[in-house]
Amino acid sequence: MRFFSYESRFSQLLMKLSCSCLLNILWFICSLPIFTIGASTTALYYASLKVIRDEESHAWTLFFHSFKENFKQATQLWLILLGAGLFLGADGYILYHLRKSSTGVMAVIWTLILALVIAASIIYVIVLLYVFPLLASVHNTNAAMLKNAFLIGTHYLFATILVFAVHFAMFFAVVAVFTPLIIFGEGLCAMVSAWILNSLLISVSGTPEDYMEDGTEESPEENT
Repeated sequence: MRFFSYESRFSQLLMKLSCSCLLNILWFICSLPIFTIGASTTALYYASLKVIRDEESHAWTLFFHSFKENFKQATQLWLILLGAGLFLGADGYILYHLRKSSTGVMAVIWTLILALVIAASIIYVIVLLYVFPLLASVHNTNAAMLKNAFLIGTHYLFATILVFAVHFAMFFAVVAVFTPLIIFGEGLCAMVSAWILNSLLISVSGTPEDYMEDGTEESPEENT
């Protein structure tokens, strides 16, 4: 039956789901040392973008190719973001309790400072959502990657909200609805996010054919 043929949309969808499951397992295993999460996430998005564009050969080959090629820069970016996240989390926790235990003028002051930390946390989440897909697609310095992640994330706000919603929905589904969905986990999130961000990344970095073999290209900042 044509419905079950290799070229049918149903079969292609099943193949992409299978790839997302495989990539999720690879991502999880390679993220276990913690400091490698950045390299694993970059590799996950690199492979997912290739799958979405139907350019894939073997998902695991693409994953480990990107993991090796981008390991140094991805690890640097991840450690920067990890430190920033811990700092914001600690600040938020302390300020929240200071706000609860204060009254009058001091309560207002702590509330205002807490609001600034929340605003900084929103910026942090936007950068976190975009920096590794960008690293999987273009080549640039760490500072430019962080800057471009924020600029693109705020410019394409609807796509940012969708990508965040995908990750939140998966987290909610695994924790509160059906825990075995964790087998897809971040792999499926990255696959759906890659589908959402594909045209966006093309618009800021050029066509898929413009990418170099290692997935690098002139960055949005270099284009301006």
